[in-house]
Amino acid sequence: MILNKVLEKQYGKKVKDSTVNKQFNKYKKQYGSSFNAVLQQNGMTASQLKDSIRSNLLLQQAVRDNTKFTDAQLKKQFKSYQPKVTVNQILVSKKSIAENVIKQLKAGKSFSSLAKKYSTDTATKNKGGRISPFDNTNTSLDTNFKKAAFKLKNGEYTKTPVKTQYGYQVIQMVNHPAKGTYKDHESELKTQIVDKRLADSDTLHSVVSKVLKKGNVSIQDKDLQNVLSDYLSTSSKKK
Repeated sequence: MILNKVLEKQYGKKVKDSTVNKQFNKYKKQYGSSFNAVLQQNGMTASQLKDSIRSNLLLQQAVRDNTKFTDAQLKKQFKSYQPKVTVNQILVSKKSIAENVIKQLKAGKSFSSLAKKYSTDTATKNKGGRISPFDNTNTSLDTNFKKAAFKLKNGEYTKTPVKTQYGYQVIQMVNHPAKGTYKDHESELKTQIVDKRLADSDTLHSVVSKVLKKGNVSIQDKDLQNVLSDYLSTSSKKK
């Protein structure tokens, strides 16, 4: 594909194989024993998945290189920024059960023992309710869950049940790093800004036009949409 070739020529040296492999291994870990089945469902081989990951990273690099980061942008993004937090959680079906769990926590019962006894989340109940660390960019967790979690300090737990799409949850904060200032997190903030721009079709059209022009590839505006759509559909099969 012409776009991939042009991106590779302009940004290939900036996308390291180690970064591709890291992302690939993240998917392997995420899907575990189902990894090969997921690949088959998407009509992909492991090699094709790596190519897909590289394609995404090339486009990400193109957007990054065509983004002028200002202090105003960074400060705006910092308002919604949250560093990665680590929490334990107990999921139950009824509000009354969650209230009972909170009552027992106040009485001194350990979160771990209560998770094992009450939680309906089979993936975490025997691990003290521990879930993977997450930040403000996480899209898999319920919004109410994230809002409640980000308000907690280390060692604190939610004093009222948190209503989510899964039921009622009680959250305990294990590690909530200090947010600091936007200057402390410039790299993460820039990545979050780039990710937002990647999700904006107008931005992608603009960046791809510049990339193709720089690569001396002449293309009509009416054809640009098709080129970009083909590229994105190919590189998003892994999702």
